[in-house]
Amino acid sequence: MRGGRKNVNQPALKQVQGFVTQNAIYIVLVVLIAGIALYDTNFLSFTTLRDILMQSSTRAIIALGAAFVLITGGTDLSSGRVVGLTAVISASMLQTQDYGRRFFPDLPDLPLLVPILIAILAGLLVGLINGIVVSRFSVPPFIATLGTMVMVYGINSLYFDMEPNQSQPIGGLRPDFNHLGTGYFGPSGPYSVPYIVVIAIAIAGLVWVVFNKTRLGKNMYAIGGNMQAAIVSGINVRWNLMIIYAIAGALYGLGGVLEAARTGGATNNYGNMYELDAIAACVVGGVSTSGGIGTVQGVLAGVLIFGVINYGLTFIGVSPYWQLIIKGLIIVAAVAFDIRKYLVKK
Repeated sequence: MRGGRKNVNQPALKQVQGFVTQNAIYIVLVVLIAGIALYDTNFLSFTTLRDILMQSSTRAIIALGAAFVLITGGTDLSSGRVVGLTAVISASMLQTQDYGRRFFPDLPDLPLLVPILIAILAGLLVGLINGIVVSRFSVPPFIATLGTMVMVYGINSLYFDMEPNQSQPIGGLRPDFNHLGTGYFGPSGPYSVPYIVVIAIAIAGLVWVVFNKTRLGKNMYAIGGNMQAAIVSGINVRWNLMIIYAIAGALYGLGGVLEAARTGGATNNYGNMYELDAIAACVVGGVSTSGGIGTVQGVLAGVLIFGVINYGLTFIGVSPYWQLIIKGLIIVAAVAFDIRKYLVKK
């Protein structure tokens, strides 16, 4: 009887283990929210949720860009500096006419979409350069994007230091641009929906379609799973990598534009360390460091976990230094868990 009972319990135990393994990221997110809410029930308000989503929106777009590269088995360290470059570019061309320290004193008011597209194209160009260096010259992604990160910061600093700005923080942004990052659908109130959150959801939807319903998405997973097998199967790996890195750069560019609109300004130091946050959110969200595995919903959950940590722990008065320790532990645990799954599969 004991042996029979043990055999009956084993399948159930395996099912529980499988469920926990497949949904660990969502379990962690629920536990985090529940733990903070038990400490302070005010955390479970719509206003708090809206603030977390607003702060996480630009991070989500940047993390989705990083996920493109990570799924191919690469790493992009340039994303944070691209965010800074595109924030400065867009902000420099969208200041009010009566602002005392205009970046371009004689620049007329441009249609809102023009500077935004210029900034996104700048991000796309940086991503395309990364893709060319990685695919055409076989430079490891870590080294290629490390070099790009340094160069982009230098270019942005030179641009930021131009006369008459001379490295002064860019402010006085136009109301229509600020509204993009801080405005709401409908009348202002506790249940209004921010524009920036809707934009992030729309981008997540588009990325999901690319990941799951397009040839580029299938090729991306194939390249990350086994590049040599992808080449043998007839996939043009070089061309696909260039497109993937370019898309990632465009998403970083959009993230930079929205970050400038949300905060109402920009400096050349915007985006500093964002690349590590983006990679961490992807890894915590189940994007494999070995390539070939990752989902949009997992990435978004990873971003929300760090959003809850940053906002929630500050909400209950936990020291920022403890927050860093907690974030570091979560990152290490997620990578260890990912490597363990990879070794078990092998």
